[in-house]
Amino acid sequence: MAVEITWWGHATATVRDSGVTVLTDPLFARRLAHLRRRRGALPPPGAARAEVVLVSHLHADHLHLGSLSRLADGTTVLLPRGARAAVPGLRRLAGRLRLEELSAGDGRTFGDLTVRAVPAAHDGRRLPYGPQRVQALGYVLEGEARTYFAGDTGLFDGMAEAVGPCDVALLPVGGWGPFLGHGHLDAGRAAQALADLAPRAAVPVHYGTYWPIGMDAVRPHEFHAPGREFARIAGEVAPGVAVHRLEHGESVQVTAAGRESTG
Repeated sequence: MAVEITWWGHATATVRDSGVTVLTDPLFARRLAHLRRRRGALPPPGAARAEVVLVSHLHADHLHLGSLSRLADGTTVLLPRGARAAVPGLRRLAGRLRLEELSAGDGRTFGDLTVRAVPAAHDGRRLPYGPQRVQALGYVLEGEARTYFAGDTGLFDGMAEAVGPCDVALLPVGGWGPFLGHGHLDAGRAAQALADLAPRAAVPVHYGTYWPIGMDAVRPHEFHAPGREFARIAGEVAPGVAVHRLEHGESVQVTAAGRESTG
């Protein structure tokens, strides 16, 4: 009884559980607006193969239309409720992908895997194009193991209760610039969330992949250090949690009983 997680960079990961392949916030671009991929090769074509795709919120580095267009026909894409109205470009994909909108508390079942949407504390607008505010989401996958994908979020009251017991937590620990505003977790806040959630294992994501063009010399430690810093602080505040700091394209298997192997 195990779940396998592969991190492709930023918030993009593949989760395999109960025979179902789930892809989170796919971003397969070398460049996005003022950002460029500075670390890790682009994910291989096979990374776009999934039965279910989770989109946590509307920001272009999480809901990337070009990356969604690479999905196979008939792929189910779960989105926050209101996404199709707020992002007109999704209409071009609706003819060949199954776009389903969820609110926090909603769930969908795929074979032996259940996906449940949970709240997130993050700006839900499709910046900078419009004023529509759509609730950002996290997701809990319940199959052979329970996996929490936080998307992009800050700490919020009732976070552990909303997520519930989990075996693995995929937590954002950084960003794509030298300053993180409201609605984000840095390494310290992510470690605090980890202590509250108390999973058996954690995988830090959303760091060390994209960085603004021309800012290589500006606080470069904010690009390189968050994963390592998260692991260090987590060892102090949540010593019972195994932290797997993956390289791009690396995988880890975690069993519900807490035995892990990396490869």
